[in-house]
Parts: sequence; C-alpha cells; structure tokens
Amino acid sequence: MTGRFISFEGIDGAGKSTHIQAVADWFRARGADVQMSREPGGTPLAETLRDIVLKEPMGSLTELLLMFAGRRDHVETVIKPALAAGRTLLCDRFTDASFAYQGGGRGLPLSVLNPLSDWVQEGTEPELTLWFDLPAGQAAARRASAREADRIEQQDLDFFERVRTGYAARAVQAPRRIVRIDASGTVEQVGAAVLAVLADRYPEC
Repeated sequence: MTGRFISFEGIDGAGKSTHIQAVADWFRARGADVQMSREPGGTPLAETLRDIVLKEPMGSLTELLLMFAGRRDHVETVIKPALAAGRTLLCDRFTDASFAYQGGGRGLPLSVLNPLSDWVQEGTEPELTLWFDLPAGQAAARRASAREADRIEQQDLDFFERVRTGYAARAVQAPRRIVRIDASGTVEQVGAAVLAVLADRYPEC
C-alpha cells in the first residue's frame, strides 16, 4: 500500500500552517488515514536540531547541513513508514524550503543543494506541494502580529524576497508537483483556493 505525501511551503507569515488542518479534515472526511508533521522537526532528534537552528548563531552551510540531518531522520523514521502504511502525510515544509531559504535566501549553490537532497531523500518526494505565495512585506506584517521572531524570521525583507524568488524557481522546475496559491487574500479566500486544488487533484476522494 502506498500513501500520499503532500507538502506545504511558503515564506514565514504566508499562512500555510493555518490551512494544514483544513486539508487534514478534507482528507479525513473522505476516509483517509491522515498524519501531520513538520520541518525542521518531525522527530525527537529533528526537533532538537530545529531548536538549535532557530536560536543559535551559525554559518549558512552549517544551517543547511543541520536542516538536512534532521530531514534524513524525518524521512527514515516518519515519512517512509507513513507512506508504506498507506497514510496521507501532510508536511509543513520539506526540501523545497532548503532550496528557497538556504539556496535563494543564503545564496548557497545548487552544486551543494542538489547532491544533499539526492542523498538524504533517496527518491522520497511529495506528490503535491502547495506553495503559499505572498510578498515579503505583507508576510512580515502578519508575522509581527502573530509571534516573536526566531533567528531566521529576523532576516530583512530582501532576504525574504530572495526566498520567495527561490520558491518561484522551484515551481518552474516542477510545475506539476508545485501549485502556487495566492496567499494575499483572506483566510476564507485562500482556503477555498486550496480546497479547489484538492478537488481537482484528487477527484477519486
């Protein structure tokens, strides 16, 4: 039995996390066994690495390597078992985030990112990625009203615009897998757009 793997991407403040529960409810209402996870994080080890990455000062390459170390543990102990059990796995971020944040935002080259993703994932990839796209300024305003910023969220608007550009580049490379969601509207508008994508992609549900 093979499950579904769906990831949710976007710059901090785009609202992706708000809609994961609605997607879980949509699949559960159709009989799916749903499991939710997140990156960085998703396992005890990866959550420890998440805490380090989001709080401790470090260089860009160190940040990237810690992200992929956590991802490897996540793939092995959570993602592969969930898919093998036939579950629908919803993940708040996956490898696209590394290409966008450490690639686009930090400027690390594809010559570093590509082999790392190949080694760590071993072919494990979402079948659908919902990319919540939002201008950096609007996302910053949302973050400021929602929570205290972590180390990455404290970066300037130029950084987040580069991250957004990184996501756009990934979407061009994988147009079938990555679906852009205009995240500038209300929660209701964005939610309706997400559910429309699900209805189109999974008509059998």
